[in-house]
Amino acid sequence: MGADHNRPAPSAPPGVRRILVATVVPLVVVTVVAALLLWPRDSPGVDQGTDPPRYHGTVTRVVTEACPPTPETPEGGSAAGPCGTVTVKVADGPDTGREVQTPVPSGPGAPTVAVGDEIILVELTDPADPTASSYNIAEHQRGKPLVWLVLLFAAAIVAFGRWRGLAALAGLAASFAILLAFVLPGISAGGSPLLIAIVGAALIMFVVLYLTHGVTAQTSVAVLGTLGSLVLTGVLGTLATAATHLTGYGSEDATTLSMFQADVDLHGLLLAGIIIGSLGVLDDVTVTQAATVTELAHANPGLSRLQLYRAATRVGRAHIASTVNTIVLAYAGASLPLLLLLTADSRSVTQILTSEFLAQEIVRSAVATLGLIAAVPLTTALAALVTTAGRATARTGDGDGDGGDGGGAGDEPSRTREGSRPVPDRAEALRALTAPRAGNTSSATSTGWPDPDRSTDATW
Repeated sequence: MGADHNRPAPSAPPGVRRILVATVVPLVVVTVVAALLLWPRDSPGVDQGTDPPRYHGTVTRVVTEACPPTPETPEGGSAAGPCGTVTVKVADGPDTGREVQTPVPSGPGAPTVAVGDEIILVELTDPADPTASSYNIAEHQRGKPLVWLVLLFAAAIVAFGRWRGLAALAGLAASFAILLAFVLPGISAGGSPLLIAIVGAALIMFVVLYLTHGVTAQTSVAVLGTLGSLVLTGVLGTLATAATHLTGYGSEDATTLSMFQADVDLHGLLLAGIIIGSLGVLDDVTVTQAATVTELAHANPGLSRLQLYRAATRVGRAHIASTVNTIVLAYAGASLPLLLLLTADSRSVTQILTSEFLAQEIVRSAVATLGLIAAVPLTTALAALVTTAGRATARTGDGDGDGGDGGGAGDEPSRTREGSRPVPDRAEALRALTAPRAGNTSSATSTGWPDPDRSTDATW
């Protein structure tokens, strides 16, 4: 595994390539046709009539003062602060260049502003007098920091991954394009979330894997392993959500969505989220397993198909052991505020664990992990099959190439037909390793230390 993974994978023989093409190309065609049939054509428009106008501005002055007493507070106390005025120079809109005064933002989650901060203003109209309006500070402008962060992110990926990193960025852009242009509009238009998610995930998989890792037999193996694991994840997710009677209304976001778009199938949306969320981890595992088999076969061409499978599976077990923890912690981190809220719940632990919210998170984590576990043996078996099939073709397809004596079989029986590298005999190697040393065969010098000039290459 210490080999350079930037070098191209060994070319597969023509027969193996034909089999992979005959398998992958129809899947690509079916995915593209399904995407064209499911493509949203009448997406619902966004109603922006009730949203107040938003303008950019810069804070030029902040004046804080004691909050006046209010009758709602006990004993005539002051209202919760801070109170005061903020002077803002408007950067766009009808009042461009003017300085306007707004109240100091207050309340939970209110931004803390200082002189020089770039903020976003909202213009509020008085319902009693439509001609009267006022400005309030909504939030900080985050455009510039986000742009710098994205540029740093892209520069680090390209600096480390070079052309492979640039291809990974292009794949990331393609993933967002498919999500924003196909998956989300299709679900908003009332399509089947599960079907759209499967087709969208397949599109993302084909584009990202081939764009990032190249059109090779190794990538095709990873594609087939990912696709098979995605189908299994969808089946397991359907069975698990049906067995646990999940409705999809387990979060406040889902409930809010049902109020604005009543035709969205929230149960299907839950399954779609499981599939889309699993894809990012699945392609990592399948690409790693396919690359592991390729590197093992390159490092030791004498390994049989079963030996390749067992060795790569051991790597996959270590990968899965760490990835399972990653999945659970990722879901827990995304839901940390709600988890903290549940810890303060007065209900029993069993009631909390079987509630709609936690039950769907458990199902999401369990189904994604099962699909991930299935990806390791599936992809490893496919990669071992393709690698050894290619090796057998390479050994037997060139005929006698050593000059009319039957390929030199009598002189070098342990060499492959390419004549490039000897294939070790396992029985001979075991005898050499287990045989007792006769006499003084050590390469140590008179000082007792090994000879620094001796060769460390294996004799066979």
